[in-house]
Amino acid sequence: MSDRRAFLKGLGALPVAAALAGRAQAQNPTPKLKAMLGDYKHSRALHAGAVKSSRLQLDIAPVAVPSTAFARTVAMEFDVSELSLVTFLQAKAAGRKLVLVPAVYLSRFQHPFLLYNSARGTMAPKDLEGARVGVRLFTATTPSWLRGILADDYGVDINKIQWRAWQKPNVPEWRDPPNVTMIPAPAETAELGNMLLRGEVDAIVLEPIPTDPRIKPVIPDPAAAAKAWSAKHGGAIQINHMVVVKEDITRAQPDAIRELYKMLAEAKRAANEPAAEAAFTPFGLEANRHNIEVVIDYAFRTGMIPKRFAVDELFNDLTATLV
Repeated sequence: MSDRRAFLKGLGALPVAAALAGRAQAQNPTPKLKAMLGDYKHSRALHAGAVKSSRLQLDIAPVAVPSTAFARTVAMEFDVSELSLVTFLQAKAAGRKLVLVPAVYLSRFQHPFLLYNSARGTMAPKDLEGARVGVRLFTATTPSWLRGILADDYGVDINKIQWRAWQKPNVPEWRDPPNVTMIPAPAETAELGNMLLRGEVDAIVLEPIPTDPRIKPVIPDPAAAAKAWSAKHGGAIQINHMVVVKEDITRAQPDAIRELYKMLAEAKRAANEPAAEAAFTPFGLEANRHNIEVVIDYAFRTGMIPKRFAVDELFNDLTATLV
């Protein structure tokens, strides 16, 4: 009888236990972070829902082209976001409470994307002095890298280049220099190629590269030039975008940020990329320290940021230790 009474007593306790569990779940709901992350090969499993967590919900904004939402990231609309590294440095200098997560989301060598119209004659890097160069945004990462490359490797006085841009800076505090002229925005970024062919600009920075055979790279043999650049800089890659988070969330919800990093890493592993591809989206602070140092050096020497940040300033105690 005692066993039967204990069994019946246990049955009576089940609804109470379930109610208590439900109450605890209501009091401690699964954290949700508003995110803006691009859909790339290394992140596709995250977007497709193949990588998910019971410890964190990611509300990923429907943004097809991440760069179009970077101003919203700077305005602190998202809890976690992909962001141009140059824009992040400028936002940091302007006082935005954002910190890096050690996850590269996009990188590439920028050498092929500076283009000219060969039908109008040849163009070498030094010919850019005094030339009009069309670009979506002066402070975008690709032209920011290219200015440093042109100055360092080709002796170009980058202050003599006449930039034609149509997008306002993502960081409102930034002021474009006098050699930047704002032009009416074309219907599509690809229209830059037509502007080049019509002679409205002398060169452009554009990705993807137009298929028109008249459009050629200003930097000769850009693949070889990129390889030489990397060797010169100790095997560095040229980072475009990294993941950033609001600093206050790292304090209030550290476990959510740890889970975020785990999900990002799981999505990258799920992509099963060849080593050569995976090397362009490295994870971890030490894996990226030198890459970030080179970005900082270029951005400071070309006047994009007011101080030479130390890499560790860009992370905090939590994000620096994510592995």
